[in-house]
Amino acid sequence: MNSLRYCDFGGARPFLLLVGRILMVVLFLISDFPKLTGFEGTVQYMASLGTPAPTIAAAIAVLMEVFGSILVVLGFFTRPLAIIFAVYTLATGFIGHPYWTMTGDAVMPNMINFYKNLSITGGFLLLALVGPGALSLDRR
Repeated sequence: MNSLRYCDFGGARPFLLLVGRILMVVLFLISDFPKLTGFEGTVQYMASLGTPAPTIAAAIAVLMEVFGSILVVLGFFTRPLAIIFAVYTLATGFIGHPYWTMTGDAVMPNMINFYKNLSITGGFLLLALVGPGALSLDRR
């Protein structure tokens, strides 16, 4: 019965956890690196959303989405970062994609992005539960 609860995927578990960590944050790295290189535009975007303290919010976004993502890929402080990312991703879904307040053509893409954030939040919770695996700095 124990073999049904745990499967090592033929020894590929460490590699699959590494790939999972990379895939969990690739969206942040690709789409949010411009937040670092165009920081003033990020501040203006945060202000347009009505975010309180848009400069601080932009700095938090850059730290989380760029530097935090790199740490997750490396598997460094993975479990605490996964919890922080879960809360952050859920919060950004509510702040950035409030489809329930929208009308017309804005509803569908924002609804999809809100539920994308919800799904990513679930992935981070799973990462916090299972940990980074053997191919990580946490395990060194």
